[in-house]
Amino acid sequence: MIETLTIRKDDDPRLAGALVCMVTATVDAVAPSPAGLATELAGLVARRSGEDFPSPALKDAVRAMLRSGGFKPAGRQKPASEYLAQAAREGRFPAINAPVDCNNLLSLETGLPISLLDADELGSGAVIRICAAGEGYVFNASGQEMDLSGLLCVCAADGTPLGNPVKDSMRGKLKDGTKRLAGFIFAPLGPYSPVSLAKLGERFASLLVGYCGASSAAVVRVV
Repeated sequence: MIETLTIRKDDDPRLAGALVCMVTATVDAVAPSPAGLATELAGLVARRSGEDFPSPALKDAVRAMLRSGGFKPAGRQKPASEYLAQAAREGRFPAINAPVDCNNLLSLETGLPISLLDADELGSGAVIRICAAGEGYVFNASGQEMDLSGLLCVCAADGTPLGNPVKDSMRGKLKDGTKRLAGFIFAPLGPYSPVSLAKLGERFASLLVGYCGASSAAVVRVV
C-alpha cells in the first residue's frame, strides 16, 4: 500500500449517492499484458459481445449517480463502463497495457466505471468532489478538453481534477515511468454498499498483483 496516500469526499449532499473505493499499488513498470490476462480479458469480451450489459437497472443507477451534480452522462459523455461494453459488442475492445487492462477487465465484469491514475499526480491524497462550472481538462493526446461542470471527479490534494467515471485526464493517466498506481471504483449507493464495494477493490488489488507483479496492492478506503 502507498501508505501516505489518503482519500476524502467533500461534504456535499450531491455526493450522498456515490461510493468511491481507492486501491493503491506499486509496479516495477507499466508493461504489456501477460498472456494470462489477455486470455481472460478476451474470454470476457467474447461473452459480453452478445449480452445487454450493463443491466438496465445498473446502467440507470450509474447514470443517476453522475447526474447528481447536473452533469449529463449520455452520448460521448456516457460512463466509461458503458463505452467498454459497447466496444465489446462492436468487436473493438482496446488492449492498452497490463494495469489498464486489469482496470478494464474489472469494469467489464461489474459494469462500473473505474479510473486508474498515476498516484504521484495526487500529491498527498485524493479528493472526491463535484466540479464547478468552467472546470475542465485535456483528456487525449489531440488536446481535446472535457467540460467537467457538475461531474464528480477524483482530484489531487490541491483540488486539481485528474479523473472521473467518464474520461481521465492526460495528466492523471499512467505514463511510461509510472510506478505508483491509484485506482478508483465508482459505484451507486443502493446497488452497492461500502462492504460490497470493498470486495471489488480487493479483486482489483489481486488482479494488479497477479498480472502486473504489483507489490503492496490493497484497498485504502471506501468513501
